[in-house]
Amino acid sequence: MAILLADVGGTNARLALAQAGGVDPGSIARFRGDDHADFDQVVRLFLESRGNPAIEAVCVAVAGPVSQGRARLTNRDWHFSEERLSELTGARARLINDLTALGYATPALSGEAAGFLRGPVEGGARNGQRLVVNAGTGFNVCAVKVLPDGGIACLEAEEGHTRLPISVSVPLGEALGEKAAAFDSVEELFAGRGLARLHALLYDRAPERAEAVVAAAEAGDAEAQATCDLYARLFGLVCRELALRFMPMDGMFLAGSVARSATRRFDLFETAFLSDPLMAQIPARVPIGVIRDDMAALHGCLAAVA
Repeated sequence: MAILLADVGGTNARLALAQAGGVDPGSIARFRGDDHADFDQVVRLFLESRGNPAIEAVCVAVAGPVSQGRARLTNRDWHFSEERLSELTGARARLINDLTALGYATPALSGEAAGFLRGPVEGGARNGQRLVVNAGTGFNVCAVKVLPDGGIACLEAEEGHTRLPISVSVPLGEALGEKAAAFDSVEELFAGRGLARLHALLYDRAPERAEAVVAAAEAGDAEAQATCDLYARLFGLVCRELALRFMPMDGMFLAGSVARSATRRFDLFETAFLSDPLMAQIPARVPIGVIRDDMAALHGCLAAVA
């Protein structure tokens, strides 16, 4: 029997089958959300295309909050429930948030998939704790604990809705003056819309999409480069706070388009990450990676349902 896995975002849904040996790369299929009325239709089409295999379990990662076995996408009228997934597949079902899926995937990440920019310190103490930091459309974290029996525990959080730490708000105020008050939470600064607004406020212009600012910086635009430099420094500072809060001595993994863009200025990020002497030995021993494996959420779904 097979395990059905899905990674569902606002634009696309990716589905795959897995056996005991892992995800079958040849089974992966992508479905555009705009082409389908609901997720039920996607599941039926996928299973039909694979010959309607017997399913023993299903796990779906959703780009939205999950509560009491139910979820919905934040930017599309698709609803999900574990009960409905069981009805469709005849199998036990589990719904998880997509960031939680990345958390479940981290113990399996290595090499290029882990994308370590700062590797483990030789002789450094490990504690089985990892942290996924996602900066993209939104901002949040997933703390991971690898248990002695090999099990994985992923903790829910709403880090994006915490207030900016003083280590970030002070340099932000130095850069923006009174306009820094526009950023009242971690997510408002570090999600994609935050990078876009930061650029607009720095140079008194209409907001652009974060992707446009990053592209302009890569093309050599001096103002966009300065914005991305500032963002990378501030991102390094907030990640230092997270390193102290969660002590991810097995690795902090950055995910999301805006986080990945900041790693192109890793020298600025790392300098800020290591800048404060208070408990400096902790961030100094935290490996920093970038999740580059497009299948990471599917691997995480498999770990979660197992």
